[in-house]
Amino acid sequence: MTHFDSVVPQFTVRDVVATAEYYRDVLGFTIAGYWNGEAVTFESDPPPVFGIVKRDEVRVHFSRAEGSPGGTGRAEDAYDCYFHITGVDAFAIGVKSRGAEILEGPADRVYGQREIVIRDPNGLILAFGESTSK
Repeated sequence: MTHFDSVVPQFTVRDVVATAEYYRDVLGFTIAGYWNGEAVTFESDPPPVFGIVKRDEVRVHFSRAEGSPGGTGRAEDAYDCYFHITGVDAFAIGVKSRGAEILEGPADRVYGQREIVIRDPNGLILAFGESTSK
């Protein structure tokens, strides 16, 4: 029997460090590490080409856009990533106080989710939703 355990979004961004620091400072993630093919440990190392942030069981990966603007190919009004969370109202208060660009919410949706929608510094649209059916 096949079972899927998780999915890890990987976004292409212009600046891996600035992006990871935003996810840490504004969204409450922890920086798991940076790499240039091997772990980056010194400030004098070249800028990382890859980074990982984590929060609870969620991981997000970032790759540096080499010769590409990064970003997304999403349709208008679509999300780049949807996070299922618990405590969306408390999360919204926290990210708002830390300067997140909130596009919508928190708001109840007809599909049984209470959501907040945020734009990150790369223009990625992130939705954070909690089930309203309990």
